[in-house]
Amino acid sequence: MVGPYRVRQTRGQANRSMNTRRSWRRFQLMVERCVSVAYAWGVIGIGVCALWDVTQTAEALARSARLATGAPSFADVAERVMPAVVNIATTARKAKRDQPAPTRPLPMPTPGPLDEQTPVEELLHPSAGERVSSGQQESLGSGFIISRDGYIVTNHHVIANAERITVRLANTHSDEYDAIVVGVDVPTDLALIKIEPRASLSTVRLGRSSALRVGEWVMAIGNPFGLAHTVTVGVVSAKGRVIGAGPYDDFIQTDASINPGNSGGPLLSSRGQVVGINTTIFTNGEGSIGIGFATPIDLATPVIQQLKATGRVSRGWLGVTTQPVTREHARALALDRPGGALVRDVAAESPAADAGVQPGDVILSFNGTTLRHSHELPPLVAQTHVGSHVSVLLLRDGARRRVYVTIGETVEQLEPVRKREQQ
Repeated sequence: MVGPYRVRQTRGQANRSMNTRRSWRRFQLMVERCVSVAYAWGVIGIGVCALWDVTQTAEALARSARLATGAPSFADVAERVMPAVVNIATTARKAKRDQPAPTRPLPMPTPGPLDEQTPVEELLHPSAGERVSSGQQESLGSGFIISRDGYIVTNHHVIANAERITVRLANTHSDEYDAIVVGVDVPTDLALIKIEPRASLSTVRLGRSSALRVGEWVMAIGNPFGLAHTVTVGVVSAKGRVIGAGPYDDFIQTDASINPGNSGGPLLSSRGQVVGINTTIFTNGEGSIGIGFATPIDLATPVIQQLKATGRVSRGWLGVTTQPVTREHARALALDRPGGALVRDVAAESPAADAGVQPGDVILSFNGTTLRHSHELPPLVAQTHVGSHVSVLLLRDGARRRVYVTIGETVEQLEPVRKREQQ
């Protein structure tokens, strides 16, 4: 019994050993497969990461290249907008052009060849393109089309006193039309003229100047020195510039090259939207020195809308003359910091007089808007609807008091608008 039992036991042990080896081999194969799969996924992961790194590096290099070369390309914007920018030529009797400029003087920031009596018109008016013959004077400027039926925006000083206004389009045939004046607004140096086109016209898109940021790229298109449809590029150097050009100073400053003949042309964002109207420059008498100014489109749009609707501009009227609050004023008035508008004079029978506003008052806020500087008050009043009842926060004798004013109306004096036959 002992012998057979041992044989059977040995065979059983052998079978169990073989099963164990088979199980171990299967386990080894499974581990090897897992390692292989993991290795494969690792290689793929490394490849993806490497590709991602290469992509990011390429994008970084592209960004660096763009920064190194300057601005993004404006070629597409120029191609799209160019057909909507026009050249404007005017003819006037020289005797009329010698009359005082319709706009206010633009003082230079530092002493130079142009003193404080140099008119804005002379600073940007295309004198280099003027020609005098037979007692007449011709000059050039720019403008842009805002409607397919021929409404065109430009500067007032471009067409002031003109007996004939000729508009040249940037199409294949360089079509020319005689234009009529729809209306002008001297305080903002804006004008709206009209042609009767033979076909539907290209138009610009109006943007929002309030969305502009200092340092953003902008492009100017115009007619400098008679060189039609010249494109220049620069950046927004500053916003809200007060340069003494009028009661509604709020200019965009740019270093995009603006020269005589650019007046009335558009200042465009990198998206091709009009954000300003090129108006004036500081100059040493030899053209652009990199300090140009454009009227913000946010200021111009309501003016253009009124000119198109009625041919004139009606503004709100408060009836006060103000000046800045200096640090000395602030200390004397116990103000934390300079701010607001110091009332210097109040017009008789004006809305301000009826509400009890007095000389020496400081206007701290108007219709809920806090005044940081005195020059912020005129545009706020001008944009307020006539007949509106607004609150005005005053500082008088160290105490704050609120008065309520019914806004009156002021209508700017307009030059006669003469209809002209269309070409």
